[in-house]
Amino acid sequence: MNYNNIRELFLKYMEKNGHKIVPSASLIPDDPTVMFTVAGMVPFKNILQGIAPAPAMRVADSQKCLRAGGKHNDLEDVGYDGHHHTFFEMLGNWSFGDYFKDGAIELSWNLLTRELGLDPARLIVTTHISDDEATEIWKKLTGKDAIRLDKDNWWAMGDTGPCGPSTEIFWDFGESVPGGLPGAPDEAGRYVEIWNNVFMQYDRLADGSLSNLPHKNVDTGAGLERWAAMLQGVTDNYETDLFVALKNAVSDVTGAGQTADNVPSFKIISDHLRAVGFAIADGVVPSNTERGYVIRRILRRAMRHGQVLGHTGPLLSKLYPALVEQMAGAYPELARESARVIATIEKEEKAFEDMLTSGLKLLEKEIPNVAGKIMAGDVAFKLYDTYGFPLDLTQSILAERGMSVDVPGFDSAMSEQKERSRSTGVFKGGLSDESVETTRLHTATHLLGAALRRVLGDSVSQKGANITPERLRFDFSFERKVEPAELAEVERLVNDAISAAIPVECNDMAVADAHGAGAIGIFDSKYGEMVKVYKIGDVSLEICGGPHVGNTSELGAFKIQKEESSAAGVRRIKAVLGHKS
Repeated sequence: MNYNNIRELFLKYMEKNGHKIVPSASLIPDDPTVMFTVAGMVPFKNILQGIAPAPAMRVADSQKCLRAGGKHNDLEDVGYDGHHHTFFEMLGNWSFGDYFKDGAIELSWNLLTRELGLDPARLIVTTHISDDEATEIWKKLTGKDAIRLDKDNWWAMGDTGPCGPSTEIFWDFGESVPGGLPGAPDEAGRYVEIWNNVFMQYDRLADGSLSNLPHKNVDTGAGLERWAAMLQGVTDNYETDLFVALKNAVSDVTGAGQTADNVPSFKIISDHLRAVGFAIADGVVPSNTERGYVIRRILRRAMRHGQVLGHTGPLLSKLYPALVEQMAGAYPELARESARVIATIEKEEKAFEDMLTSGLKLLEKEIPNVAGKIMAGDVAFKLYDTYGFPLDLTQSILAERGMSVDVPGFDSAMSEQKERSRSTGVFKGGLSDESVETTRLHTATHLLGAALRRVLGDSVSQKGANITPERLRFDFSFERKVEPAELAEVERLVNDAISAAIPVECNDMAVADAHGAGAIGIFDSKYGEMVKVYKIGDVSLEICGGPHVGNTSELGAFKIQKEESSAAGVRRIKAVLGHKS
């Protein structure tokens, strides 16, 4: 049975048993306590707490889940065993005040043994040490005693609130796989949890006491990837039909054959393709903050392993059609958002390639100087500060060579830089850092200011800026809304300057000489006697602390995203840059 067969069988079985089939919720949860939808229960949290009404008393679904950030972080384990994933599918059936322990247990057992025909002798059950009721139900149904555990079989939504015991079902993969029974000291990979039934029957109060909930709910979860391994007779999720297809696509795109040495890279790329593709399809935008940073990190980790396979250039954007082919039947949003997802991935891959090219040169230069297999924190920070090279990427590359980074030293260098920024103005012009991306956008603000003055008049002056690796924000004096036609002309002028490939020249000049030459300076009181003046052909001449690119051709396409009021008499433009030419 392939993934689609298993998913369809589960949902049809639950529908036949009175459940309303609901579509998967987004990976972006309507819940501020979690970054992603990390489990099947997340979309139903308000229902389980009695805050929102249930769509039906019995519900079933196959939920998209992603665990790669915060306390739900499996990222570093992915690729090095057969069962860790960032993205995964959770099959689930739910009872909101309808059936309880006996109904849930019977549904599970009948599906596994009758519908799927699994050998009951290879199914192991655990219950909570306090749950005599569930233990007795299992005894009557199977004739076998459940293994009674404590913390592994108790579920809670938090320190207070709905909670209750659970019963878990494990599959025995056989004597060829090492590991003892669930709860045993030598517990390992032989017995794998395939289904968890949570019985929410209590409300834990602030004093720790338990009271009965007015309505008893059932929350179950069954990992589709584990079911596929079980039903296809393999012990590694990455040997199931879906991942075999994705790994074959990786081989086609990279030209690399699958060998014993590169197994982790094939696993990582095929896993991360799903996480990145599904997340962006659901609206996540790669960035340097929160869930956007997690997806950027996953994407870049996949690209690094593409390089391990000898591949350069776009990777996940070329693999995305294979993901659509395999999974869009169950998740049509993958096909519907295909053009946007591929364009977003391509942009990220190009930016990463630019950053990596510069950063790797410095990293390779510094590796021979690493003492005691630990890179100095200030060196790792220089990679981050100058080239936008993330710490975790430096750590990953060094780990492949048996090395590590002095993280406290990195943190110390970061703190020192932030302090210098507040006292000495190292990051001038509102820059968040001095990465390649930020430097390009900073140079673009000079072209933008010049274009605004040309279109709107010389009275326009800069009032502030905030520049991150993703976008620029530029505040300027102007009394009215900038008309669309005017914005279009501003955008055209900036892009014309970029297309003209104008050198960016820097000269040290006395302040008086700079002003005599016609240079624009908006923070004169902060300058010393000597200043740096940046000249971009006959387009722009400004006093600035830098940093800047060497030629406007390095900027790529300039696009204004938004124009709005910032304060009385001050307007604000937000803009981005596309690929470098």
